[in-house]
Amino acid sequence: MEDGQVLKHIDELAQEEHRLYSRENLSDEELGRLKQVTTELDQCWDLLRQRRGLRDAHANPDTAKVRPAKVVENQQG
Repeated sequence: MEDGQVLKHIDELAQEEHRLYSRENLSDEELGRLKQVTTELDQCWDLLRQRRGLRDAHANPDTAKVRPAKVVENQQG
């Protein structure tokens, strides 16, 4: 996935997250989706940071991989 594609996906997820946060009294399904969106956003940002870091190190950014949610969620921002 190219940086532009990652950024587009981040934008889409951020818009969905905003829509969900703007609602009152989310259903259990909506709360689950909000958690899923938040996790996926964290993974996308992590992937983008990996790609940029690899590029800065003159390595192939396409070797960056989406890391598991547990790994990404435990990172310090």
